[in-house]
Amino acid sequence: MSQSIRPLEPETDIVLVGAGIMSATLGMMLKELNPNFTIQIFERLETPGLESSDAWNNAGTGHSAFCELNYTPQKQDGAVDITKALKICESFELSKEFWSHLIENNFLSHPTQFISRVPHMSLVWGQENVSYLKARHSRMQANALFQEMLFSENPTQIEKWAPLVMEGRPSEPIAATRVEIGTDVNFGELTRSIFRQLEKTPGVTVHYNVETLDIDPHKKGGWKVIVKNLLNEEKQSCRATKFVFLGAGGATLNLLKKAEIDERKGYGGFPVSGLWLKCNNEILIKEHFAKVYGKASVGSPPMSVPHIDTRIINGKKELLFGPFAGFSTKFLKSGSRFDLAKSIKPDNLFPMISAGLRNLPLTKYLIEQLRLSHEDRIRALQEYVPQAKADEWELKEAGQRVQVIKKDHGMTGVLEFGTEAVVSADGSVAALLGASPGASTAAAIMFDILPRCFKNECTTSAWKNKMKEMAPSFGMTLSQNSKALQASRQRTTKILNL
Repeated sequence: MSQSIRPLEPETDIVLVGAGIMSATLGMMLKELNPNFTIQIFERLETPGLESSDAWNNAGTGHSAFCELNYTPQKQDGAVDITKALKICESFELSKEFWSHLIENNFLSHPTQFISRVPHMSLVWGQENVSYLKARHSRMQANALFQEMLFSENPTQIEKWAPLVMEGRPSEPIAATRVEIGTDVNFGELTRSIFRQLEKTPGVTVHYNVETLDIDPHKKGGWKVIVKNLLNEEKQSCRATKFVFLGAGGATLNLLKKAEIDERKGYGGFPVSGLWLKCNNEILIKEHFAKVYGKASVGSPPMSVPHIDTRIINGKKELLFGPFAGFSTKFLKSGSRFDLAKSIKPDNLFPMISAGLRNLPLTKYLIEQLRLSHEDRIRALQEYVPQAKADEWELKEAGQRVQVIKKDHGMTGVLEFGTEAVVSADGSVAALLGASPGASTAAAIMFDILPRCFKNECTTSAWKNKMKEMAPSFGMTLSQNSKALQASRQRTTKILNL
């Protein structure tokens, strides 16, 4: 990963802004689909995958909806809605297929460096929550995607699964689900591995320490991409003749607002930072081996789902609890405190005010989170690890998330929890906004963007066949095809060494 100043190509087919998991995924796909494409990638930091994709900044679960209760809300009639869970689980299977393709073709090596098998669990207590989890298990296990999900209300069984969460726990109704085939993914390492391959690929130039300032329509057609080299402060530009992708995490919103496309109007963003409690007791780290997700507190937003989380980061087993929310007006961890102010434009002012008024509980939640002391956070941890001691855990800052605010009806706005692709009418610009479950579903997101941006190419048999090669279940509904699902999981489990 070179930090030297590389010459800018004055003209290129494609520009990708940001060197995170999204650009990494799209860059590899585009070069697979058409090896003749020329691509330039601009990244403001010195190395890829340092912002939202980095292991310490990313939840890293390998979001497959096995354990995340916010993806399976309970409706007013008591029924559990698993629609979102089905979509996310299918998307993660696509990601595993794409990574397997990269390994089979020697674009990636050593899958153990970025993906590990870690069981996924949900844990609840109190009779009402136990009834919910039981209904959720019954509903989910009926689908092939979640057939392996186990359920127990037996404290002895739950203790075998996760002794740390049961030690010293008071007697009360409790229940847990467990899926053995869950994973932990180090998206930072995966991103850097893909970029090592991209840098060796003919026709691809990656520029580090280069910040994208603006994109404007080019007089010859396509887009003029204006950048600044942060090593010498020199401004330059290049022409992207076919396509520009804005995948710069939190910085995407402000770039989108500058792009002269109608679709940018009405979008705003609300930044939320994350904090982890990181365990320093090696005995506890060794004892626990699972991702255990609970329910968000009543009135808390979906992003606040607490979990006690086994992570494998740079080959070392870690134990985290969180996330706790923080607030910063930055849109990136390494961004500017003026990011939020710069994002407010006439077209999104009223939607942002409206979304703020409609989400007062979120504002209240953030204020409460900001006021938490270390002892307060330890008390929250003790609901999951009853014997936790304050001196064995330290606070660690995670990444910045920018939740999407979009125009709803008229001038009102709605706060979205998820990932959203904004694509221009002619398909020449695409921007990715939002957060979780982003990284885990990167392959599915790109398979959705490609037909919108390369309409003619995606109708050819060459591109269709190549996309099926990259992800054999592309175009299928795995939740309704148990044979294809079984074949896919057997294959990816073997190739990814799970």
